[in-house]
Amino acid sequence: MSFSSLGLSAELLRAVSDQGYAEPTPVQSRAIPVVLSGRDLMAAAQTGTGKTAGFTLPLLQHLQSNPAMAARRKPVRVLVLTPTRELAAQVGESVQTYGKYLPFTTAVIFGGVNINPQMDKLHRGVDIVVATPGRLLDHVQQKTIDLSKVEILVLDEGDRMLDMGFIRDIRRILGLLPHRRQNLLFSATFSEDIRQLAAGLLKNPETIDVAPRNSTVELITQRVHPVDKGHKRELLAHLIKSGDWRQVLVFTRTKHGANRLCEQLQKDGIQSAAIHGNKTQSARTRALADFKQGRVRVLVATDIAARGLDIDQLPHVVNFDLPNVPEDYVHRIGRTGRAGSTGEAISLVSPDERGLLKDIERLLRQELPRAAVNDFKPDPHARPEPADRPAHGARHSHRQESGGWHSRPGSRGHRPRSATSRNAGR
Repeated sequence: MSFSSLGLSAELLRAVSDQGYAEPTPVQSRAIPVVLSGRDLMAAAQTGTGKTAGFTLPLLQHLQSNPAMAARRKPVRVLVLTPTRELAAQVGESVQTYGKYLPFTTAVIFGGVNINPQMDKLHRGVDIVVATPGRLLDHVQQKTIDLSKVEILVLDEGDRMLDMGFIRDIRRILGLLPHRRQNLLFSATFSEDIRQLAAGLLKNPETIDVAPRNSTVELITQRVHPVDKGHKRELLAHLIKSGDWRQVLVFTRTKHGANRLCEQLQKDGIQSAAIHGNKTQSARTRALADFKQGRVRVLVATDIAARGLDIDQLPHVVNFDLPNVPEDYVHRIGRTGRAGSTGEAISLVSPDERGLLKDIERLLRQELPRAAVNDFKPDPHARPEPADRPAHGARHSHRQESGGWHSRPGSRGHRPRSATSRNAGR
């Protein structure tokens, strides 16, 4: 199948060709016709599957095929809601890329930056708004945006929206939209919470699932290095230097942990940068640009800050801390092994994280290979240290299990999902 068979205009096909794409990805080939038909859509697609273009292209086609009626000020016709600033910026970039030969204007609305330029742009009138919920509601309160003419609503990364506690904001925003509109919901998983959200949002939707739930990319080599908690940073530095890794994305559980690890790696002579919710938007953008361009070897991130990061051919992902929610492990390692490239996902697992590792293995339905590194083997007689506390607003089940590295899994018990402060999306 080619893009030209999907019913896209010559202008859009030209923009797609400029990017070097000849064939749509599975999510694009299935989602684009559904969106163009005007039906509501519920799609399971993870980051890296091409889902952003899967809704950006048909949105632009809709605007081109259905010119707006003359009005004193251009109405907002498409609203895309994203959970994080980075994802909003990425979607805005996609709209600009594929809409380069079309006359439509876009505003990307998120917090952490001056609100006045956003107000000025909205005042002049835009066709498409890409926004995080918190900052969008700030504009609603300031009466600088009118959502009464929205024709298409997109909720991107719906599962993460719920994880971050945005359900109230989403409901408030839905109340400001016209009853008659097209709704598109994209989520990495079809959890029960997502299905409940979809039931109240979508009308007779088409459902597509191009990424079976919790599947991992086959091209990713996964490995566990058992290590005492106090020696994780030394082991990470050893792996980076001995392997001459030039580009590594490292995940920590907390913002404080990200800052501390970044500072320690810098002292080890490894150029590093940290991104998390407490960093300013300009600092996060600069850190990501430095990482992509090779000025920084290690990017240390929390799950929320890394959501929506688009990094081509990332060779190494390291779980410095295992995530509290097993599904987040799949999201993390899915940032490598993209577009046919091989990738490596390494987890540094201390004794206090054995329970989290077992949860991940249950989810994957496989045991991850262990490989103790000489000089960093954990002390079999050491007592497990308590795990770091999660970032403010997150809930965490502290697990400490007895037994060796190959002990059989115990009871899974209750595992609350993590939640993050509403401010992360502002």
